[in-house]
Amino acid sequence: MRHLANSNLPARSKNLGDWATIKTLLPYVLKYPWRVGFALSCLVLAKVSNLGIPIVLKYLIDDLALSADDPKRLLIVPIALIFGYGALRLASSLFTELREFLFSKVTQHAVRKIAIEVFEHLHSLSLRFHLARQTGGVSRDIDRGSRGIQSLISYSLYSIVPTIIEFSLVLIYLGWNYDWMYAAITFTALVCYIIYTVKVTEWRTQYRRKMNEMDTSANQKAIDSLLNFETVKYFGNEKFEASRYDTFLASYQEAAIQSQRSLAVLNIGQQIIIVIGLIAILWRAILGVEAGLLTLGDLVLINTLMIQLYIPLNFLGVIYREIKQALLDMDNMFSLLGKDREIQDKPSAQALQLVEPKLGPKVVFDQVNFFYDPNRPILKNVQFEILPGTTTAVVGRSGSGKSTLARLLFRFYDVQSGSILIDDQPIKEIQQASLRKAIGIVPQDTVLFNDSIGYNIAYGNPTASQLEITQAAKAAQIDEFIMSLPDGYQTAVGERGLKLSGGEKQRVAIARTLLKDPALLIFDEATSALDSKTEKAIQAEINKLTSNRTALIIAHRLSTIVHAEQILVMSAGEIVERGTHEQLIALQGQYAQMWSMQQQESEPLLAEVTSTGA
Repeated sequence: MRHLANSNLPARSKNLGDWATIKTLLPYVLKYPWRVGFALSCLVLAKVSNLGIPIVLKYLIDDLALSADDPKRLLIVPIALIFGYGALRLASSLFTELREFLFSKVTQHAVRKIAIEVFEHLHSLSLRFHLARQTGGVSRDIDRGSRGIQSLISYSLYSIVPTIIEFSLVLIYLGWNYDWMYAAITFTALVCYIIYTVKVTEWRTQYRRKMNEMDTSANQKAIDSLLNFETVKYFGNEKFEASRYDTFLASYQEAAIQSQRSLAVLNIGQQIIIVIGLIAILWRAILGVEAGLLTLGDLVLINTLMIQLYIPLNFLGVIYREIKQALLDMDNMFSLLGKDREIQDKPSAQALQLVEPKLGPKVVFDQVNFFYDPNRPILKNVQFEILPGTTTAVVGRSGSGKSTLARLLFRFYDVQSGSILIDDQPIKEIQQASLRKAIGIVPQDTVLFNDSIGYNIAYGNPTASQLEITQAAKAAQIDEFIMSLPDGYQTAVGERGLKLSGGEKQRVAIARTLLKDPALLIFDEATSALDSKTEKAIQAEINKLTSNRTALIIAHRLSTIVHAEQILVMSAGEIVERGTHEQLIALQGQYAQMWSMQQQESEPLLAEVTSTGA
């Protein structure tokens, strides 16, 4: 049965905010505290070495500036300084690479751990969430969020933190070795630079955010269109789909152009601030040299320090934007972790205990009321019991609530009132994993994994041997077909199993359910896509399988459930008739009318087939 998801479901959890996102990430990063500590130590040592390079260069220039007969000049000093210069450059590179070597494991662990937690959490969310979500958007959020973690750590540890450390070291050195004006000019220029960069980047973020939104929307539409490839072809709507996709691409293009233009504004402003700062500090240094207060080496040192400091600042706008984007992407991914599990195990939940696992459990629906939307009741005071080892069939028109019974048994949703019990245990009180392990279903719409036929059958029991897989395929009347294929059980079924016919997919679904060997079997229109000959063969297998096992059969064709010990007739969410096939025929109610109509429909078809055969 089809239904609409609750439209009140929030599309996304409330955003965490930048600091909350970082706080959420920290426990994953601090999983290896010693590695983090050593990496940060290497970072500081790399910057100290980097600061030492222009200082050594200053002394080298000052020594070479002395006249040849000056007693202060010694040949050994320049040689020592040259080796010291080379050693510091090597140390700077060595500590930088060592930092990345140590921290790579921390980064990759955080990415892997968070990605698997999000993946597991998505599987733990209710069916309502998965019916409302758009696969393309969710997968994009996880992908961008994972890359966002790497970007945040990379830019923070390899760009922002080193720049802050170097900035602090330069200010301390300038203030200690020269007058405070050098430090004041440097500090003022850097503060102006940072404020301008942050303000303009914040303004630019709107364009980046729109680019992301359009990128996600375009991806969602593209995936949705490709997944429904056949439908697009049926209605000849290729141009319509391309036009719809292009609408989002055009919006993305416009936002991208605005983003690029605003980047030019950012870069020009940054360069103006840098140039003003350099001119001011070099002018003061030149005056110092002219007055004899500074040496030529001091001038070179101050200029080198400024250039060395401003080079990473040139990328501050890009880095800040990327960090903000990484935080946004991570926030989107972490918000998935914040999605509430609509269906959760209680802390006191116990595993389902079956009285007779081989025979099957007793199932009770006790005054069950349920709706997907409060304005549209689905089940109304549904009351019935399935005894162990017996088969109960449910029939009725489309929309009467038949398939909802199966979804409630799996606890994809919780009922609004009443209760469902398995072997006298309310399913709300038991662990979902143990509940679903005890139930096997052949759904009305079979969706297969994009893998081999063998993999899809084995999904019912991933530990099954090839012999067990083959036996299940034979019982489902599909082994002969599989063996006729060139690749046999390794034949790929394609996206959602589209390379197989409806009947073949349904037989694969039956095989994997047989392989699961559950205590309670549910067949939801299990033979609806099969031809008459195959249906009879599979129906015989189903009858044999359910002969001494608890089973719930949701059926449209009444001829497939005449053997059931109990038949329930549903209409508008209520059970209007119940009994055996013979009892319901004798009652001359809705079931009898349905039976009569199906018998009349089958007679002309049988006559046509017979005439064609003759």
